[in-house]
Amino acid sequence: MEPIFKRIILKLSGEALAGDKGSGIDTETVTNIAKQVKEIHNLGVEVAIVVGGGNFWRGRSSKDMDRATSDYMGMLGTVMNALALQDALENLDVITRVQTAIEMRQVAEPYIRRRAIRHLEKGRIIIFGAGTGNPYFSTDTTAALRAAEIEAEVILLGKKGVDGVYDSDPKLNSNAKKFDTLKYIDILNLGLGIMDSTATSLCMDNKIPLIVFGIDEPNNIVNVILGKKIGTHVKED
Repeated sequence: MEPIFKRIILKLSGEALAGDKGSGIDTETVTNIAKQVKEIHNLGVEVAIVVGGGNFWRGRSSKDMDRATSDYMGMLGTVMNALALQDALENLDVITRVQTAIEMRQVAEPYIRRRAIRHLEKGRIIIFGAGTGNPYFSTDTTAALRAAEIEAEVILLGKKGVDGVYDSDPKLNSNAKKFDTLKYIDILNLGLGIMDSTATSLCMDNKIPLIVFGIDEPNNIVNVILGKKIGTHVKED
């Protein structure tokens, strides 16, 4: 089978890298994700990855701390995840670059749009760390922004513990209805917690499709790339 996309953004939550540990980094989980990324890369897909940092620090949960300080701490968590994922990919002989929105030259390249696109054209995988480099913006917004900047065809949103978008929490409501398709305006109108409203609006304005799927199932990243009908597809048409 042939891949249905040429250039993608893969958005991974920090929790997805923690595996069953719930926090920190689970090496086996990261390696399994890296193997799937290598497989789609070998199919000729240009891959850019945006990682969250919730396995280390969630800025919005620290009510007694200055919000900007808390968000910057979260950004540093995303860089740790990016480096772990880079190491796993390079152990599989996949050339990978980490670019960060906050400059830290001893650790990674600074984010430069044209350089990022050139890396993709040369067959390298890029991991974007440190969010947008600004407090008050989520890594979901980073994924939407970077997808628009590098002209990605789709954002793949790998979720831990859920296999798509539901009208209510399936863990709490056994009658929760799963959506096969949605429009971005539905996410905003129904208040569905897929992405924050800034990220959703950015995707909607730039007509970037989104596929929400479960990251726990083996080979799901590959299955999505090959066009198999899993998860929830979000687009305007």
